[in-house]
Amino acid sequence: MERLRQIPWDALRAEVALPAIASILRGTPAEREVERTLRAHRGLCREERRAAVEAMFGVALWRRRLRWEAGSDAPPMLLASLLRDLAGVEESRAVALSGAPLAPRRATAPPPTLADRWSLPDWLEQHLLSELGSEAEAFCAAIAVPGPVCLRANRLVCTREQLAAALDAEGIQTRPASRAPDALVVDTPQANLFGSQAWRDGWFEPQDEGSQLLGLLVEPARGETVLDLCAGAGGKSLLLAAQGARVLAFDPDVERLGRLRARARRARAENAIEIVDGPRAAGCVLVDAPCSELGTLRRGPDARWRIDPRTLREFPELQRELLETAAPLASRRLVYATCTVHRAENEDLADGFERDHRELRRVATWQTLPHRDGTDGFFAVVWDRAPRSVA
Repeated sequence: MERLRQIPWDALRAEVALPAIASILRGTPAEREVERTLRAHRGLCREERRAAVEAMFGVALWRRRLRWEAGSDAPPMLLASLLRDLAGVEESRAVALSGAPLAPRRATAPPPTLADRWSLPDWLEQHLLSELGSEAEAFCAAIAVPGPVCLRANRLVCTREQLAAALDAEGIQTRPASRAPDALVVDTPQANLFGSQAWRDGWFEPQDEGSQLLGLLVEPARGETVLDLCAGAGGKSLLLAAQGARVLAFDPDVERLGRLRARARRARAENAIEIVDGPRAAGCVLVDAPCSELGTLRRGPDARWRIDPRTLREFPELQRELLETAAPLASRRLVYATCTVHRAENEDLADGFERDHRELRRVATWQTLPHRDGTDGFFAVVWDRAPRSVA
């Protein structure tokens, strides 16, 4: 809650924020509504923009907690509760800023459940308690705060130190991340990263530190071929190319691969990345599988409200199919990864696959979680192909 107390709430314009909040509560993705609202109100000053964005995102995220606090679903009452109960704004000022007709009720006791305290759907509360047990509360606290902006220095053109110096010269302060060797955490609030010369020159890519660490598990030899079987828009393909691999990028979503082409040109990696129309044999295969994405909930204020829990049962079948496709293609190493917290997609899936593939030898099981590591939540298993016995 402390970050909410740092927002310039006196600059909030309820007539800007409230229609957007109502739209978000009806199901419009929060990021899309924020973008639309800011385009429609280009005359807002910096403080007004920041207050409006935080109001929209804040109600999007905390809607259940605010309903519990205020006893109301009305957007002005939810906003008033956000300002008073979570951001510490004095009550009469919170009412005036929010456009509420009266002050929301005051809760007389702390929220009794994990779902009420941290604003979760009921199904997600039960899921996290089952998956994380006593760590569920800490996980929920971690995903209630936006993740830090993290960059990966593109070692094809610069070092992390050179990138930090270049950004500093443009007024953007950073610090080295604690674990990933090419990662920088941005300390300047609302830094104009995509307006920087370093971005135009292809010196960095935004990428969570956990995602960078996951990519490092592949450990390709220089010049070794790596198949990125679920390449998407190519964040890990670009990382692998920067490590000196020759990357074969495949994904059934052609539109996302189109974005990879553009990103590879900017990163000066187009000669190292070949976009292919089907899976091919390679020394290493990375299966960064589609998943329920529960490890990245802090990246979207309304993500938890937009997930259909029924899809959690659907992913393991697809993930197993992807691993079965990948297994015969990897001559040296196979890496399976997700960005979720769900044993059925992680440990159980990997264990079942491994039982049927004795030709593969597990060399690592790896996981990051936001409350433990300060990164998004990722899971990975690394297998090497077992050496053939000599008769």
